[in-house]
Amino acid sequence: MRLSCLQENLSKGLAIAGRAVATRTTLPITTNILITAEESRLRLTATNLEIAISCWIGAKVEEEGSITIPARLLTDFVNSLPNDKIEISLSKQTLSLKCARMEANISGMDADDFPPIPKIGDGVHTEIDPAILRSAITQVVFAAASDETRPVLTGVKVEFKGDKMTLASADGFRLAVHEAALPKAVEKDLEAIIPGRSLAELSRLLADQEDPVKLSLGKNQVLFSLKNVEMVSQLLQGEFPHYRQLIPATSTTRVECNTQELLRAVKVASIFARDSSGIVRLQIAPGEELVPGKMIVSARSEQIGDDMAEIDVAATGEPSKIAFNGKYLVDVLNVIGEEQSVLEITSPSSPGVLRPVGRDNYIHVVMPMFVQW
Repeated sequence: MRLSCLQENLSKGLAIAGRAVATRTTLPITTNILITAEESRLRLTATNLEIAISCWIGAKVEEEGSITIPARLLTDFVNSLPNDKIEISLSKQTLSLKCARMEANISGMDADDFPPIPKIGDGVHTEIDPAILRSAITQVVFAAASDETRPVLTGVKVEFKGDKMTLASADGFRLAVHEAALPKAVEKDLEAIIPGRSLAELSRLLADQEDPVKLSLGKNQVLFSLKNVEMVSQLLQGEFPHYRQLIPATSTTRVECNTQELLRAVKVASIFARDSSGIVRLQIAPGEELVPGKMIVSARSEQIGDDMAEIDVAATGEPSKIAFNGKYLVDVLNVIGEEQSVLEITSPSSPGVLRPVGRDNYIHVVMPMFVQW
């Protein structure tokens, strides 16, 4: 292997691929990055056996070849180099790097020992706008469970049907569902469960993408192809809850309010709710004709005191009171993405529903907390 590339490009590539490097593993080679010189590009690949990320950067390749190098050592060295051309060569199992007046020799491991990266054959193949996909991920991934006792709930259910893609996540206390339009209908309907951690990593990769994302969904893996980057993730096996049955069909109180005002009130109340299981109370009083209603957001603790905020709302239906975990409200209000939000309530013991005003492609269901009023 013999090639040259810019330090800036190599540093960026290592940062991208490095997101998939294993940190705790019984397979030492997964703490390495696979470096492959091919044609006029350098491919950097890393995997932790759950996800694999490959990144291509421009390079002047004089001789092709491949080697795996300890990821942290290589990244730290490259990041410490000046912004100049790096000359890279391979002799047996030692990678040599020269930049300006600095050089290093790093011992590696044979590329043939690196875990093979899965390829997707049959399945669903489609494209989606990166901004739409990132928005969908942002609005659902936080509601996936972090507790591994029910592995299936740590994932996001993804459904492809016609020209729609639906993402859903649930952790037993809340449910988030986002529908996104596909530019072209899929040839066959398919569903899968993608680990939430994988989608969180994908969301980071989508931050500066403009070209459509190619998505290939197979039986056991999913492949996301971006410009100069590919990410493969294993799928979770198991039965995801029938989430559509968890969405209330009716409500007795409907409250429309400013998203940021409600978010601010809940954040303040959450400070006082820290010693009381995070309980934030909402009391809604619908107004008369031409008179806005009121919603009181409050929290209290026997140890530190209490808090109360009043905000104007457009409320219809019956006066209501309900309590939620403040963190769950903050999480959804942070990603709802519209100036106005709607809260639908049936009773203090029934789930509450939050939706953005002006869009019907997102819904969030939160279980209430039982309190003495």
